[in-house]
Amino acid sequence: MAAKTKKRTFEEAIARLEEVVRELEDGQLPLDRALELFAEGIEVSRICNERLTVAEQRIALLKANEKGEISLKEIDAETLASGGEKVGI
Repeated sequence: MAAKTKKRTFEEAIARLEEVVRELEDGQLPLDRALELFAEGIEVSRICNERLTVAEQRIALLKANEKGEISLKEIDAETLASGGEKVGI
């Protein structure tokens, strides 16, 4: 299951996670099936989180300089989390 899950796109993984949550919230599953789904949900959740972290680290800011030229600037997760640029960048 792990190899199949990792090949999913982020959007497919989120959709699967939503399906798992709906099935679990229904409450009509036998315990063994509920535990299997819960484990799958945790795995898919981790994969989504990893992909979001990578995407976060790759975010580029478009920034115009004094001449009006546009340049790309990489932003790291710490800068993103703080809501702005780090001093010295």
